[in-house]
Amino acid sequence: MTTNIQPNTNVVFSATDQSQQQARRRRNRLFLAMRYAVLIVLALLFLFPIVWSFLNSIKPPAEALAVPPTYLPTTIVLDNYMELTTFGRIGVVQHVGNSAFVALLTVVGTIVLSTLGGYGFARFEFRGKNIMFIMVLSTLMIPFQSILIPLFVMLSKVNLHNSLFGLALVYITFQLPFGIFLMRNSFLAVPKEIEESALLDGCTSLSVLYRMMLRLVLPGIVTVAIYAFINSWNEFLAALIFMTDQNNFTLPIFLTNVRSGLYGIIDWGALQAGVIVSIIPSLVIFLLLQRYYMNGLMGGAVKS
Repeated sequence: MTTNIQPNTNVVFSATDQSQQQARRRRNRLFLAMRYAVLIVLALLFLFPIVWSFLNSIKPPAEALAVPPTYLPTTIVLDNYMELTTFGRIGVVQHVGNSAFVALLTVVGTIVLSTLGGYGFARFEFRGKNIMFIMVLSTLMIPFQSILIPLFVMLSKVNLHNSLFGLALVYITFQLPFGIFLMRNSFLAVPKEIEESALLDGCTSLSVLYRMMLRLVLPGIVTVAIYAFINSWNEFLAALIFMTDQNNFTLPIFLTNVRSGLYGIIDWGALQAGVIVSIIPSLVIFLLLQRYYMNGLMGGAVKS
């Protein structure tokens, strides 16, 4: 009498599945390690200029000019930052104040007008709405440099060509197309039923916008604010053309004067200190609001 022994296929398949899962986990870990390695290398490439500028800004002036350069400061000093406060006729403090004033006006104006414009395009129906929206977006294709001369003539006729307020108006004008586009998409991502229930209770459109909608589109508002602040804080060409009084120079123009140097001598330590001063506000604002910024970009891409 013979007995046929059948192989346990369940055990064979189980062992095969386990080996495949282990191989898949190894591949996933390897892919994850490679991805993190690439991201670390890219992060170091982007951080190196900032770290290099900061290290040069805290070196003694003679060491900052040394050839070949030293990587780490032998002595940490703040002489370069103190030099900025007395550079030229005014110093860096007033120029930082000018840039902050212009950036604040730009942010507030852009938020208010973009929110109202985006809400109107998202919620109201009127003749030619789509054509008008396309015309707003088409202004993004107009090179900024091509209309600087007409803008200068226009501002000169109303005595705003050498005014920080006039410069802020120019910045607001060029931030509005993107701001309206983003806020329109942010409002479209909010269900209409929320707004309709409030309207049925007797609220007006403006009260609904102020009391309900603003908090729902907060990520979009923050995104517009960061975009407007960074662009106005770092802008150079328009400020150079429209500002003729040194007292009204913004920080980028001041740094250009530092780059030119006095009597042809460039103080590299002071220049690197100025670079750090110009980076800090944008970096701090972005780090504090980056969660809202990413949500605003993602929310604006949900509907078009």
